[in-house]
Amino acid sequence: MSKTGNNTSVGVSSEIGALRRVLIHSPDRGLGKVIPSKAQDWLFEDIVHLDTMRRKEYDYYVMLLLWFLDPDKIKGHTHRLLADEERGFFKPGHRDYFNSPNVVEFEVLLAGILHDKTIRLKLTSSICGIERCSYKTQEYLDTFDAAELARIFISGTLPDRTMLFAPLPNLIFTRDIGIVINRHILLSKPATSVRTRESLLAQYIFFNHSYFNRHVPEILELPDNPGPFLLPDEKYASEYYRSTLEGGDVMMVSPQHLLIGYSQRTSLYAVQQAIAVLFEKGIVEKITVIRIPKKRDYMHIDTIFTQVRKNVWVLLKSLGRHSDRQKKKDVLHFFAGKQIEEELEILQFEADSDMPVRIDNLEDLLQEISLKDLGGDEPVKFIYSGMGEFPYSDREQWTDSCNLLAIREGVVLGYDRNDMTSEAFRQAGFEVTDAGTLLLEFESGSRTPDSLKDTLIRIPSAELSRARGGFHCMSLPLLREQL
Repeated sequence: MSKTGNNTSVGVSSEIGALRRVLIHSPDRGLGKVIPSKAQDWLFEDIVHLDTMRRKEYDYYVMLLLWFLDPDKIKGHTHRLLADEERGFFKPGHRDYFNSPNVVEFEVLLAGILHDKTIRLKLTSSICGIERCSYKTQEYLDTFDAAELARIFISGTLPDRTMLFAPLPNLIFTRDIGIVINRHILLSKPATSVRTRESLLAQYIFFNHSYFNRHVPEILELPDNPGPFLLPDEKYASEYYRSTLEGGDVMMVSPQHLLIGYSQRTSLYAVQQAIAVLFEKGIVEKITVIRIPKKRDYMHIDTIFTQVRKNVWVLLKSLGRHSDRQKKKDVLHFFAGKQIEEELEILQFEADSDMPVRIDNLEDLLQEISLKDLGGDEPVKFIYSGMGEFPYSDREQWTDSCNLLAIREGVVLGYDRNDMTSEAFRQAGFEVTDAGTLLLEFESGSRTPDSLKDTLIRIPSAELSRARGGFHCMSLPLLREQL
């Protein structure tokens, strides 16, 4: 396996190459402001208990990332961190904050660019315009230092708990703000207005932070439909005219092959624009578009499948080959009325071909990726959500059994509540271990991150799962080793 050079800050050519740098955002004080009447408007299914989400769940995620990506930051401190009530190690701006160049916090990057007076003025003005703040509020915001202003922009809340504007509870899902495609960064365009501010913050970070300086020419933005103000409102809202794309619908599965989901959150117009831009610039040679049912259950393609190894994928069985075979024997499927948007459809486009190729089902596509694009020489295996058994398959897919983050090939992070999916991993020959146990083993030296093979690491998830996103959603890989 060849390694990407250490002097490269951005580079991703697969879903499973060893993770070297990742962008995250820890649950902030804005999450504690989500109320029942606004939860679904803010894309949450429920309100969460912020302290539990941080201390008992997300902190485990951060510690694991550090053990794999920057162990010197955490080695010798694990026991203390598990018992530390103050949690300064996990708080950006705190004197004890871990501040790793490999586990990169969105809030830290935002604070970094806010030290520049020009950027600070532009961004404050833009946010105040979006949020319809008064001129005095804009002047008041200028009294805060960069670190606190970053927290305000993200949480919508002043240090005294006064709410200036809505929080950004979905910012913990950093995958959705962009995707690294080889050495390029494709910026997302959110489907809902509640995510407009986080998209603006991401733009400013990617174009202005020194971390991304050498990659500014490689940052890609999808064009809007020209002259949208000339279109009737109902037409502009249509997926055929509106450009919306979120990172959970984009997967870099091999250096020349990209998957794009056409979903509830990613419009057909955006898919078309992405294909045009990526082919025109010669960034990839092949793009497969996967239309999935436009249901809250699925949201993005990474909620129905993710990759574990070259030859192993986890997915929802009802959208796979087995379901396709069953439909061919089902009289009701052919004769009863059905909505076309409920069907899964896969079309593969190549830069040097005029006509796309239709692929029958999801497993055929994933098998082709494993064997042809990645050159795998082992039989392809599919691990099904909830062991493929109803109702467990649907229950556990809802709590992100298919939304796993590969730390490296074969080592993935998932939620501890998905028991049947965990059993499916065991039956596929994987070790299943819990994060708390593993962290103590790393600290004692009885195990090392490099020693793990074919392992599902389960992280506590009672509160995180209420947010409707797993660890694939909660990560934006910036750098992976090449396979």
